[in-house]
Amino acid sequence: MRLGRQVPLMAGWVQPVAADWALNLPAPKSDIAARIYDIHTLILLICLGIFVVVFGVMFYALFKHRKSVGHQAQHFHEHTSVEVIWTVIPLLILVAMAWPATRAVLDQKDTANPDLSIKVTGYQWKWEYDYLQGGVKFISASSTPADQIANQAAKGAHYLLEVDEPMVVPVGKKVRILLTSHDVIHAWWVPELGVKQDAIPGFIRDTWFRANEIGTYRGQCAELCGRGHAFMPIVVVVKSEADYQAWLAAKQAGKQAKAVAAVAAAAKSFGPAELKARGEKVYAAHCVACHQADGKGVPGAFPALAGSRMVNGPAAAHIDRVLHGKDGSAMTAFQEQLDDADLAAVITWERMAWGNTGSPVQPADVKVLRK
Repeated sequence: MRLGRQVPLMAGWVQPVAADWALNLPAPKSDIAARIYDIHTLILLICLGIFVVVFGVMFYALFKHRKSVGHQAQHFHEHTSVEVIWTVIPLLILVAMAWPATRAVLDQKDTANPDLSIKVTGYQWKWEYDYLQGGVKFISASSTPADQIANQAAKGAHYLLEVDEPMVVPVGKKVRILLTSHDVIHAWWVPELGVKQDAIPGFIRDTWFRANEIGTYRGQCAELCGRGHAFMPIVVVVKSEADYQAWLAAKQAGKQAKAVAAVAAAAKSFGPAELKARGEKVYAAHCVACHQADGKGVPGAFPALAGSRMVNGPAAAHIDRVLHGKDGSAMTAFQEQLDDADLAAVITWERMAWGNTGSPVQPADVKVLRK
């Protein structure tokens, strides 16, 4: 339900401004989401009925039995019938609310017999999607331009709710989501599909959805997961079966082409300028959220790379940190996310940017230290 309201300007009440306030859940696009929507409406109406009855009786009693009309208070103690009534009626109301809610929760947990299973891993601050039957894996990160975030450009239509690589699924198919996290607790939440589940490090939790309509559905991490929590959107694109199969085939072909290109790049020796140009793009996509565009990091949370002893020191230690991460910190391992050429490029960028004096790194140097 949407209500149009006239909101006056506070400064001088110059002219009313129309405001469109959303007062309900998003329109459901799956059966589970529709049930959640209906339960929400049912409980809201029950609460409204309780409010009207309780406050109606209370205000009637206050008005009808006020002292100013000469009413004298009566003194009485206990009334078994009344006590039974005000115990039984709330119990019946709770059962009426709990029954459909419990059935919906149980159905939300029924992940048996899926048509498609996708492993989703949360990172600070991006998602990894691994299609277990399709052999496709990719990272999905926010694609909102930095100048919009810095208020240097107008906000886009899907500000902070747009990604470079969306999850793609077929319409009408049961999709099982296997959730885990690499670092801290995240939550995978797409309200229009009625799905929300925490991703916990060291655990695999599952949930599911079945989209009823072709379209694009947006959500975000719903668990406070650190400084970049607001920059961890989710986009699910629902396609027809034919379009989904075409997308999957294209991703598989792209994976093979990328693997061939990665092998060729790993054997190539790049010039420092070429490495820096490529590395700057990789850094912007994967590292800037923590270490910042100026390389100064976030004091107390993420170390600075500008002037870092490790970055300006022997290349092997720097390569090892980027490849394998650092236990007990938010520094994730990038050995599965980036190929040798991209790793060499981003490490070179870090070692030669912001006044650093480290030496460049070649893909062959990275390959030697992979485990």
